[in-house]
Amino acid sequence: MKITIFGTGYVGLVTGACLADVGHDVLCMDVDQQKIDKLKRGVIPIYEPGLEPIVKHNYESGRLKFTTDTAEAVAHGVIQFIAVGTPPDEDGSADLQYVLAVARSVGQHMNGYKVVVDKSTVPVGTGDKVASAIRNELDKRGLETEFDVVSNPEFLKEGAAVNDFMKPDRIVIGTDSEKAQEVLREVYYPFNRNHDRMIYMDLRSAELTKYAANAMLATKISFMNEIANLAERLGADVEAVRRGIGSDPRIGYHFIYPGCGYGGSCFPKDVQALARTADACDYDAKLLNAVEAVNYAQKHVLFDKVSHYFQGALQDKVVALWGLSFKPNTDDMREASSRVLMESLWKAGAKVQAFDPEAMEETQRIYGEQPGLQLCGTKEQALKGADVLVICTEWKEFRSPDFDAIKAALSEAVIFDGRNLYEPEVVARHGLMYYAIGRGHNQFSQGQ
Repeated sequence: MKITIFGTGYVGLVTGACLADVGHDVLCMDVDQQKIDKLKRGVIPIYEPGLEPIVKHNYESGRLKFTTDTAEAVAHGVIQFIAVGTPPDEDGSADLQYVLAVARSVGQHMNGYKVVVDKSTVPVGTGDKVASAIRNELDKRGLETEFDVVSNPEFLKEGAAVNDFMKPDRIVIGTDSEKAQEVLREVYYPFNRNHDRMIYMDLRSAELTKYAANAMLATKISFMNEIANLAERLGADVEAVRRGIGSDPRIGYHFIYPGCGYGGSCFPKDVQALARTADACDYDAKLLNAVEAVNYAQKHVLFDKVSHYFQGALQDKVVALWGLSFKPNTDDMREASSRVLMESLWKAGAKVQAFDPEAMEETQRIYGEQPGLQLCGTKEQALKGADVLVICTEWKEFRSPDFDAIKAALSEAVIFDGRNLYEPEVVARHGLMYYAIGRGHNQFSQGQ
């Protein structure tokens, strides 16, 4: 099938590449000429495991093409996926200007039946706005061309997006149009051979499903962080608690890992947007607001621990930082806990020596020549001359470090672990003090 994708960001590029990989004829459109030129040269703008070879293979085979020409893009596919950004507006609500701009472009150039698919995460009611924008442009042209608007939200985890797309848990289709359902059934047929993963519902329910899914996962994280903070004050170990409750199949182990707060492009933005949607309905979403408030506070926990250790005297202290991306297997630093930590440390007069396996370029892009930041080529280099070590991201290569080397490199022999990577007793045997999240009194050292 001929398919058009508007937007070559995280969702658009993964969607386009994976659809091309199963045989569809995909044209990706973006207004950013530089990005399109790079994609044609095989330069992928994001780090996502497994994505680069799929993009290169399908581009070389001719099934995946890139353009900046809107008219060409609209003419190409019966299916028009909208996968552009919906950044938070000043009040936290989703900014729909890019989504509606695409809708107007489709209305300005279409000359036959189109299925316009909202792939971007958008507030409930956006499908109606997209339909209205297309219809207004058709009216200006004096055309009565048929079209359908569908909500088909993405459920892709950064770091596992290719696998998530190729082996989906579910494919949610929001439309009352049987014709549009048939078109999308054909699009997704290659992903449905084992069993039918398609879930059909009305458009507004599909839009809400995406927000509800992310808000539920964010709620689990904030709840566990709340329990972790309580465990610290009660002298309990939240990791033991996690195993105790996770064994209950009604709860499960997924998304109950305590830490220094969630980040990324989805959870923070979507929880805020859903809360603002509630406000617009004159409904006080107490739980959603609490989830957001707990996460905001949790992102300051590591700084508070470091500051407390040094009794507030952080001027000229050097902090080694392992992990910059908001989670492993991505270079995405949007809403990352590391950013809150670093900016708080700089404000207090401290310096940061940081290492991340993938997010170094992104950190450089964000902060430029920040005098309080030194980006190091290895995790070992980040330790040299540092007073303490802080861990913000649970990359695999951080899980089994040389604790003796850490102790030898640090002047204070202290680890602040925002992801609870280590067993406190193991760290203590190497003579290091260990401050984690929700682990009893959060201080373990030799002889204690």
